[in-house]
Amino acid sequence: MAVTVNTNVSAMTAQRYLNGASNGVASSMEKLSSGLRINSAKDDAAGLQISNRLTSQTNGLNVAMRNANDGISMAQTAEGAMSESTNMLQRMRDLALQSANGSNSDDDRIAIQKEVTALTTELTRIADTTTFGGQSLLDGSFGTKQFQIGSNANETIGVSLGNISADAMGNHAAGGTAGTLFGATTAAAAAANFKVGVDASKDLNLVGPNGTKALDITGKKLTEVADEINKSGTGIKAETSISTTISELAQDETGTLNIGGDSFDLSTYKGDTKKLAEDLSKKGYSAELSEDNKSIVLSAKDVEGVTISGAKVAGTKLDGVAATADATNIVANAKLNLSSSDSFTMSGTAAAALTDKANSGLNSVDKVDLTTAQGSQDALEVIDAAIAGIDAQRADLGAVQNRFNHTLSNLANINENVTASNSRIKDVDFASETTNMTKNQILQQASTSILAQAKQIPQSALSLLG
Repeated sequence: MAVTVNTNVSAMTAQRYLNGASNGVASSMEKLSSGLRINSAKDDAAGLQISNRLTSQTNGLNVAMRNANDGISMAQTAEGAMSESTNMLQRMRDLALQSANGSNSDDDRIAIQKEVTALTTELTRIADTTTFGGQSLLDGSFGTKQFQIGSNANETIGVSLGNISADAMGNHAAGGTAGTLFGATTAAAAAANFKVGVDASKDLNLVGPNGTKALDITGKKLTEVADEINKSGTGIKAETSISTTISELAQDETGTLNIGGDSFDLSTYKGDTKKLAEDLSKKGYSAELSEDNKSIVLSAKDVEGVTISGAKVAGTKLDGVAATADATNIVANAKLNLSSSDSFTMSGTAAAALTDKANSGLNSVDKVDLTTAQGSQDALEVIDAAIAGIDAQRADLGAVQNRFNHTLSNLANINENVTASNSRIKDVDFASETTNMTKNQILQQASTSILAQAKQIPQSALSLLG
């Protein structure tokens, strides 16, 4: 090796290694002081991209868990209000049963109605004032909202809330008199069968909350039609009912009163309306006798109608109609009453014969009237439908709360694993990095010592110069 003064290769080599060791020490110190293996793209470009994607996911998961907890809190708030509304509806149901009892006077029922009115007002107030974070929940304005429960777009759970105001709850119903269209165009023919005409196909198309169904009810009795509707699976409930007045029972009456499967020979009563009312009551029918004992309001369910067959001309009257020489049969057709938890429609050639309302209407809780015995009876179905409606919403809220809880558990598990993966990529291994720093510190010290010695090499040229 040549002895030179201008160029000290040995010193340059020692300096290069010293710089490398110093850079290694500086890098190790940066990593150890930040706790991160990747502090900039130069440390690991690919690892930085992967780590940032995982960081976005974990941040999103943390927000998603907060969102899910907000969803649970909101559902609990709504359900708490619904629980109290249910309690009030149960109280209203108790009052309806109390009011329906025959021991109550008109004044008693008026007093009962006052509490019912106060309860319906409170039902509406709760619906209007129940809020979460300033957002109304139960007045019908909420609709369906999506809760973001994932770290990516469209990872949502929908929550729906309906209106539980007193004027928005109840049963949806339709009904009307069957009239002469149901059965035949004459009273005599109707009395014989109470059937839908058989001259042409009679179809009935139902569109209910649970689905649609097309029925052929040609030649069926009214109670058979009700059975067909109940078995249709559309969510529409059918029931027949009749309320008719029997008056002016003649002492020499020759006719027979027919209702359901029961017959009453009117000739045996000799004009005793009170005795007829007692016998009707014994058979389970509602028979309200007038104060003057001259007429009976007869009410029944699940029958096709009421007839007086072979009646005496100008004798006993049914709804104010007496037998004539041309028609000794008097007929009162039953109504077909339809109800459902939600709106429904009917169409088809038989629809007009069954009811005068093709579309259902809402019998709401705020219209409940307990001032009469019949109103109290009718109120029960309305209140029961309202309770069932709230129960259905509470069931949905319970299900979605459980879903949110399961989602939270899953999000926490994903977050844990993703965070662990990100840690393995991004975080520094202190044991390994301190070893590297120690090694580089020793190399730095050694390189410094060697560099100092290498700088002395050109001085050997002085000894050659003497």
